[in-house]
This record gives sequence, C-alpha cells and structure tokens, in this order.
Amino acid sequence: MKFFKFVCTSLFAVTCLWGTAHGQINIEITQGVARGIPVAVVPFALSGQIDPLTGTVVNPPHDVAQIVNGDLARSGEFDAIPRDRYLSFPSKPEDVRFKDWRVAKAEALVIGEIRSLGNDTYSIEARGYDVFREKMVVGRRFDEVPGHLLRKVSHQIADYIYEAMTGRPGAFDTQIAYVTVERLGQGLANNFLRVADSDGYGPRTIFQSSNSIISPSWSPDATRLAYVTFEANRSQIMVQNVQSGERNVVASFKGINGAPAWSPDGNFLAYTSSTSGNADIYIMDMTTRTRQQITKHWAIDTEAAWSPDGQSLVFTSDRSGNPHIYRIDRDGSGLERLTFNGKYNARASYSPNGQSLVMISRPDKQFHVAIMDLATGEQKSLTGGEVSLVESPTFAPNGAMILYAAQKQYNGILAAVSADGRVKQELRFQNGDVKEPAWSPSGARF
Repeated sequence: MKFFKFVCTSLFAVTCLWGTAHGQINIEITQGVARGIPVAVVPFALSGQIDPLTGTVVNPPHDVAQIVNGDLARSGEFDAIPRDRYLSFPSKPEDVRFKDWRVAKAEALVIGEIRSLGNDTYSIEARGYDVFREKMVVGRRFDEVPGHLLRKVSHQIADYIYEAMTGRPGAFDTQIAYVTVERLGQGLANNFLRVADSDGYGPRTIFQSSNSIISPSWSPDATRLAYVTFEANRSQIMVQNVQSGERNVVASFKGINGAPAWSPDGNFLAYTSSTSGNADIYIMDMTTRTRQQITKHWAIDTEAAWSPDGQSLVFTSDRSGNPHIYRIDRDGSGLERLTFNGKYNARASYSPNGQSLVMISRPDKQFHVAIMDLATGEQKSLTGGEVSLVESPTFAPNGAMILYAAQKQYNGILAAVSADGRVKQELRFQNGDVKEPAWSPSGARF
C-alpha cells in the first residue's frame, strides 16, 4: 500500500487508442446475502421484421432478458431461477398466471417484448411483477432503440427492476474505468487505461503508455476521465473524452501533479500539487484554468474527494505523524480531523448520500476497505483476509457496492463489496495486473 503514489518514471512511449481491448472480465460472486429475492426473467418475445433468408423474425444483437437476469444475479441480492423450472413463458400482462410463479418459488417476475423495426432498430416493452402481491410494480417502453444501445437499455431495465423490488436505485447502467499492467520483463511494462460496462462487457482501451497511469476520475456526466500520466518526464493531469478520445493537459506544473477529483457540478477539479514546494490540495476552475490553494502545511496533503453538495472535501494527510483523513471547506476554512482509529487511514471518498466515507484502513497488520459513519464516527472493516494490499475504493453511484483493487495470489485484481459487507465479488481478467478502479456516475437514460 502506498500513501503517496507518485513515482518518477522515464518516458518510453505513449499511445492513444480507441477500440476493443483484449481481456474480457468475468465476475464471480464469492459471498452473497443469506437469501436473495428469487427472480424469474422470461425470454422476451420477438416480433416484427422478417429475415427473408430464414423466414423468421430478425434477432437483435443482444439478449435483453439474459442481460437483465445477469445484472440482477450479479448484485448478490437476487437469486435467478433456472428456466427449466418455468411452467409458462408469458410476454404480455394477460398471459401472466401468478400461480405458475408461486409454484416455481419466484417472488419477482420480469417479462417483455422486443419488436424489430428494421435497420437494426427495435422497440422494447418490459414489465416487472411482485408475485405474492400479484401486482405489476414497474413497466417501461423504449422506442426506436438502435442495436448498439440494446445493452444500455437492458441495464436500465435491470435498474428499474432492482429499484422496484429493493427500494434503492440500481447501478447497472454504469461503467468502470481501470488500469491494466502487462509486464514485459526487465522492468518494462505496458499500461492500459480501459473502460468497460459495469458487468465487464466490452472492455476498450482509451489510452496506453509504457509509463504508469494512475488515479482515473470520472466527470459527473460520465463523459470524461481525468487521470495522471508521466509524459514529458513529469506527472501530468490529463482530461480525456471517453467517446472521442480527445485529451488535454490540465496540470503540468513543476513538481507533483496528481490525485484529480471532479466537483459534483463538473466545474472544478481538486488535485494535489507541489508547485509551492510541498504537496498540498488545490482547486482548479475548469473554465478559466485559475487555481486556488486549499491547504498549506509542511505535511503531505493528497487524495482529495468532494462532498456530494460540493461544499467541502476530505483528503489524506500525515500532519499527525501518520496518514489520516481530514475534512476542509472548499474555501480552505474549517479544517477537521475525522479518523483516529489505527495508524493508517487513507484514500477516502463520500457515499452518494454524504452520510459515510469509504477508505483504506489498517486497524491491524492488514489493509482493509473500511466504511465510516460520519454521524457517529464508527468505523467498520468490510474486507478481511480473502485479499491483501487493498487500495482505491470507489462507491457505485447508488452507494450499494464499493469497487476496489487488491492482490490475490500475487496478482492484481479488482473486487467489490457491498456497503454492509454482506456481498462480495471478484472481477477476473484474462491478462495483466489490474488496479486503479473508478466507478462512473449513472449515464443519461434512453
């Protein structure tokens, strides 16, 4: 675990890429709730344009029901019922016989229809039911959906079902950014900044370098990533458009430039700079590029994160002799130390509701992902001995899950844990060590 993660690295090669990357992600639930909500997701009925070669309805490029089923099961809060236990396969409300689903021991039911409109365009209707109450709890219609957006719409359907059955917003229609390091030997490595759907589908490389890439941070509208590279033999903060690949240098001052964090409104970027001779927290206006120094201390102040209302920040500082979490108002006033447990607390960020912090803590000989209740100050470890060297925790936009990097069997992996510690997952990659995860905000609804 590194408190201060800036490494002086020589420049060998830097490449901007856009395209599909190797290394699909497999997600394994290693621990779930004692009993999830039994859910049946019926294959969506197809209708519409006929393929002249086969005489059958044109199949969409993605299986919507399968994606919805996978999302719900992956949350750890739903138990997917095998389709061989289905007694019927309804697609319309009038076809639903609740007795069939009680026999199958389902508590939630999802049905739907997909109509091919031609030119790889589709309309989709989806409905979710509470089986015991025999009541439709959610229904959505999506018109003129291009084929390449079917996965996005499928994730949105899963979000609606999740919220209807749990009372909490879903976070399936999101993305994760992460860095993959492929070792070449003799101290050399290729570093890839990649983005994938929250279920690991479609990983793509948006930037590649032979030098380290660290601290990716999503803009609030999920269209841009700020991150740190070591081009020009110095640390630089870049901002890159995830879709177009356009990238710009926003901080390349003398000394350290690192740990970028977007303000909730997307107008400001907090970051660490040592331009004045010591590592302190600064805020940059992203329109004017003017900057304001927020902390001024001989200690190392780094890893700033904004409160949801944008009025304050938390950051890591060793001004007490060991790394701990502090809070400060955005104008530099109201400094307050927040953590006192153990000798190491770092890399904190707020939950979306602002009521808790997630951080890396070392209450014993191991590093843990920990959560802290800001009202009571109570701190709880969410991880144990299943992984080591945990770092970079990041909340899902609904606050239900926390994604983080760790080591397991000498390999860098990504893992996730629910905010209550009941659900645990591991994200397995085919190639390279994986680190520096960042979970995107929810995207625009279709």
